[in-house]
Amino acid sequence: MTDSSALDPEDRKIVTLARSARARNAVPEGAAVRDETGRTYVAGTVALPSLKLSAVQTAVAMAVASGAKSLEAAAVVTESESAAVEDLAAVRDLGGPGTPVLVAGPDGSVRLTVSAG
Repeated sequence: MTDSSALDPEDRKIVTLARSARARNAVPEGAAVRDETGRTYVAGTVALPSLKLSAVQTAVAMAVASGAKSLEAAAVVTESESAAVEDLAAVRDLGGPGTPVLVAGPDGSVRLTVSAG
């Protein structure tokens, strides 16, 4: 477990945004990504009959749709112990294999940081 107070302020911000999205929308996961300019994109799980996206996939799609060229970092707030393979792939597609993905529990404490690669 990572002490959240030891996180870079910008990383702490995306964890907080992801946690807020999860709580506000009452969805299984919340996510936030930060692009190469420092802009953030926040999303929750999408679960429609015809469309299913994880929170991370949705946040990455929002970044792409807004013109982001790369990602600096991603965060997901989830009950899972790690990031899903599909989520890491989405982050890697836009940010590259070295992009950090912070995985936090519902309380916002970061469990681990993995690279998208």
